[in-house]
Amino acid sequence: MRSIVMAVVLCAGMASLAPAQDAKAKGEKVYTDQKCSLCHSVAGKGNAKGALDGVGGKLSADEIRNWITDAKGMTAKMKTTRKPDMKAYTLPKDDVDALVAYLGSLKK
Repeated sequence: MRSIVMAVVLCAGMASLAPAQDAKAKGEKVYTDQKCSLCHSVAGKGNAKGALDGVGGKLSADEIRNWITDAKGMTAKMKTTRKPDMKAYTLPKDDVDALVAYLGSLKK
């Protein structure tokens, strides 16, 4: 009986990881498709002036989302000076969610 309970718990845990991995993979694709690397880099690929390595360890998911959807507001709030200012992009909610999952996974 104990082994059955452990197997169920293990399967449930693995099943919960699959959607997160799917969102991360989709976010990486959105990052590539939207040509984010023109202004940003991940793992040394792209524009080094906008390195995103470790961003998931520095910013919350809400902060990452706000950078994507309201870059000018976040620039003012965080008092950043990087020029040019990041453009605000109008992306479907699913794409924004996927980007947040991908960027949130970038931890050092």
